[in-house]
Amino acid sequence: MKLLALGAAAAAVAALGVMPGTASADELPTFDFTDCPAPPANADPGTWRCEAFVSQGKLTIDRTEIPLGEVRLTFSEGRVNGEYAQVFGALRHAPAPIPDLAGATIQLRYGGYSDFHSDDVRRGELDVYAVVRHPLLRKDCGIGTASAPLHTVVHDDPSVPPRIISENPRTAFSGVIDADLALPATQGCGPLGKLVDRRLGLPSPSGENAFQQASYVQYKPL
Repeated sequence: MKLLALGAAAAAVAALGVMPGTASADELPTFDFTDCPAPPANADPGTWRCEAFVSQGKLTIDRTEIPLGEVRLTFSEGRVNGEYAQVFGALRHAPAPIPDLAGATIQLRYGGYSDFHSDDVRRGELDVYAVVRHPLLRKDCGIGTASAPLHTVVHDDPSVPPRIISENPRTAFSGVIDADLALPATQGCGPLGKLVDRRLGLPSPSGENAFQQASYVQYKPL
């Protein structure tokens, strides 16, 4: 890919206000390959690798910016019978505070679909949903659901150009953005759901929101 994305490789550090320095000054995160899925049984030998992403993300809803903090994603890719194939590993994200909603947090979760095979049109696609937590909200409160997730299509972020940091092991940095994401009203929040919607500006149509990530990615042969 090359998302992340919500991956791969390719979301936005400048816009997040956490622009890393030059490649020689990068303080690389610790990459974890524990969640790497094994290649399928019919995989072409020697063609598979795992990609581990460590990203800083931001979700903008209308004019409300929510720093998401660290997002980790893993997947494996290679060839099966000469054709490109991929297997999703995991999306890990700790709850992040929501500005202007004291005591509330948001946590991204995997929505069941991913495609990190980049092309001339986009860098990757990923389905996610967001769990919203607060002591006064019901436990099922969220934006999107596991059965009706948010579909993100990310593109290169021109403010965070891709670069290779190391060839051994291969490590890269890049940014992606989805500026066309439409966001529904919250669901399952209970009586205070409408208050949350008003505070966050939900529902919010395409063109008023942005999902951004700035990602370090490291590759491991499988």
